[in-house]
Amino acid sequence: MQASIRNWVHISKYSVIKDASPLLSFNEPADSNAPETVYRGLQYNYVKFFKMDLLSKWAWLGAETLLKQGENFVYDGIDKTKIAIVLQTNHGCLDVDKKYSDSLTTIASPALFVYTLPNIMLGEICIRHGFKGEQACLVNDGFDVKEMEFWVNDLLQNRGMEACLCGWVDATADNHDVCMYWVTKENGSIKFAADTMQQLYNK
Repeated sequence: MQASIRNWVHISKYSVIKDASPLLSFNEPADSNAPETVYRGLQYNYVKFFKMDLLSKWAWLGAETLLKQGENFVYDGIDKTKIAIVLQTNHGCLDVDKKYSDSLTTIASPALFVYTLPNIMLGEICIRHGFKGEQACLVNDGFDVKEMEFWVNDLLQNRGMEACLCGWVDATADNHDVCMYWVTKENGSIKFAADTMQQLYNK
């Protein structure tokens, strides 16, 4: 079996690109309000978005942009119990950790506490799209494409998964970097491999 990348998206400081086509661009580097700017610019409608922490917002935006295909979704027709998610991050939920720590000086915030684990971003994506397959959240110094290749191939070849949403999501108050891939068992023009992921990430 040779898995393939069916779609990909990269959200950097200056642009939102899907499948090599620019969807949004910024004249200035995005600031802490950037998630809302992208959300409105792409005309999404999901009220729960505004309650999420910074990391989850960027993960949600990456997934939404990657998975939407007109009025439909790329996963239509696939058993959602066989759709996996594997995401890597560096800073994780550090932004909300600091806010939660500050709240301890008065009254600990339950609304912040729920976001003090980086894997909550996977949960927000699963709630939105109904995915029920295998999940993994990995913390690395940078995007480790070889590790990603290993885990995704294992899920597709040995764990009964039919498709996988995978990639890199990292965010701080003044920086963000999101690169996601939709990978399936079907043959396609873009081979799923570490070097391919790296090439698309660098675009």
